Amino acid sequence: MDNAAAVAEFGQKMLYNIGSVLIGKEKPARLLLVALLSGGHVLLEDVPGVGKTMLARAIAASIGGTFSRIQCTPDLLPADITGLSIYDQKTGDFVFRPGPIMSQIVLADEINRATPRTQSSLLEAMGEGQVTVDGKTYVLEQPFMVLATQNPVEFEGTFPLPEAQLDRFFICVSLGYPTAAEEREMLYLLQERHPIHDLKAVTDPQRVRSLQQAVSRVHVEESVGEYVVRLVQATRSHPQVQLGASPRGSLALFRAAQALAALEGRDYVLPDDVKEVAVPVLAHRLMLKADSVLRGVKGAAVVSALLSQVAVGAERVEDMGS
Repeated sequence: MDNAAAVAEFGQKMLYNIGSVLIGKEKPARLLLVALLSGGHVLLEDVPGVGKTMLARAIAASIGGTFSRIQCTPDLLPADITGLSIYDQKTGDFVFRPGPIMSQIVLADEINRATPRTQSSLLEAMGEGQVTVDGKTYVLEQPFMVLATQNPVEFEGTFPLPEAQLDRFFICVSLGYPTAAEEREMLYLLQERHPIHDLKAVTDPQRVRSLQQAVSRVHVEESVGEYVVRLVQATRSHPQVQLGASPRGSLALFRAAQALAALEGRDYVLPDDVKEVAVPVLAHRLMLKADSVLRGVKGAAVVSALLSQVAVGAERVEDMGS
């Protein structure tokens, strides 16, 4: 079995497993698999009670990985996330007590309720795959993914994520409400016992690491790479945008397209792959101008408009200084 076929098979098994716990969430679950295979982190922006925690738990159980949940509150300290060294009177030494960040799948619930200092303690872990406590560095076990949630309609007592931290999230996903039929099915599915308690692993962390390497080798033809660059460049010159997507956004879009192509069973990327992941990868990275925000303009609408404006087969983007 070639690499792309192996990734596609992995995706089918994962989606089936997650679908036995969460009904009607195949599209957001697929985007989370894109992030997982790309080694990225996810911002789940949605109202309470739509299944964000269950989705994170289902992914962790499906890959046979460790899971931890951090309930973010204003009094949460960085040490509550990373862990701390405690003096052991019996041995006379300091013993490191690892925090919840030491898991492979970490759910940071309501991240915008934590203070900026505590929010920033996640940056090293998300960006470097390691944490430093008392001058000692601890490497996090791979695969490692942070899924942070925030309520988009309740802002009292919150600390909005700064642009630098938003840029650390590979994609931003919304689950949305279920349809009436899906909600009826959910009621009977959960009538006696939640299926998350019986969910079995369909793979293992070592296999996921192998598939991540396979995804990084998916071929991206030069014209498709140029399309990625043009899209990101267009966000920086859009009249409604104050600050466009960063080079990290370009790299995320490139990698997400590779992962999506592999999940489709292909070892090459199509422009349609880029288009499908452009909004969840780029929209949250845009800082809109104040007048645009007042008019209710959203980053997703800007990216969607650019997808219809930026040509796929245009000429090569040249350095402005050349």
